[in-house]
Amino acid sequence: MAWSTSNRSSRLPPHWKTKIVPDILARDKHTCQLKIPGKCIVKATEVDHISPGDDHSYKNLRAVCTRCHAHKSAVEGRQAQLRRKALGKRPPERHPGLSDEGYKGPSGDRPVDPTARAT
Repeated sequence: MAWSTSNRSSRLPPHWKTKIVPDILARDKHTCQLKIPGKCIVKATEVDHISPGDDHSYKNLRAVCTRCHAHKSAVEGRQAQLRRKALGKRPPERHPGLSDEGYKGPSGDRPVDPTARAT
């Protein structure tokens, strides 16, 4: 989902920017808690949800730098995209004529093969 169509910010508490973000940044001493090698710039300016979803409790929040937050969000977005894609496809069904049991008529009986010889 593109951020332009996201409703994420509308699901944040009303005091997110004025109270929660400053509290979390101060608690974590403005230091990135993710520290992704090759991405991290150490100085945290954003707050991340540890577990995805709408749990805005302080125990589920941490200070992160912009680059680590963007990387984590991209990974989570890709995983969600793959989950949605997997749910959208049904496993292929075998054709009834190719199954081990073969076709059974509406009554559950196998149709009589007119070319079969009676024994």
